[in-house]
Amino acid sequence: MTDKTTDTRQQILEAAVERIMHYGYAKTTMAEIARDCGMSAGNIYRFFSSKIDIAEAMARKLNTEINQKNAALARGPGSAPDKMRAFHMQAMHTTFNKLDSDAKVLEVAEVLSNERPTFANEEMAQERVYLVQILEQGIAEGAFAPMDNPNFVAEMMQSATMKFRYPQLWSRLTLPKLERELNGVMDLLLAGLSVPIRVTESVSAE
Repeated sequence: MTDKTTDTRQQILEAAVERIMHYGYAKTTMAEIARDCGMSAGNIYRFFSSKIDIAEAMARKLNTEINQKNAALARGPGSAPDKMRAFHMQAMHTTFNKLDSDAKVLEVAEVLSNERPTFANEEMAQERVYLVQILEQGIAEGAFAPMDNPNFVAEMMQSATMKFRYPQLWSRLTLPKLERELNGVMDLLLAGLSVPIRVTESVSAE
């Protein structure tokens, strides 16, 4: 992809974000985004084939920032149990604050959840990379018991904490109440990780 193409794509994305954050996803059209960029509606489709592709690009930009924070936390100082708790708290705070700051962000998140479920799966897979790093650190430290399949354990931890990943999509609890619940869940998970466990996939994922 040439620099000019990259610049044009970025220009379109920035114009789309500005319009969607002002008017909302449903009330934004590709023709309006094109007009904001000073180009034809046909030209914009060379870079984004649909409005949902733009919404996904918006989310990927945010997730890039989140993954950078996750990577820094996973390789940074601190014990594995402290990192594991901080990791899940950080994820919840980031998404809660983003979704709470503007209902239009929540609208985009809901659209992506419905129309691009594979996007969320890809992001969860990336998150597991960092969770496995923390699990393996905990095993090396002796804080976590040895386990057959750290990746599967990380996946099950994600399942157990899914409510807190995008909290406004699941509930209308306040942040303090969510923090209380997540701390309780983490107490249980960390206690479980400290004793020998053997978890295996009984059914292959579809």
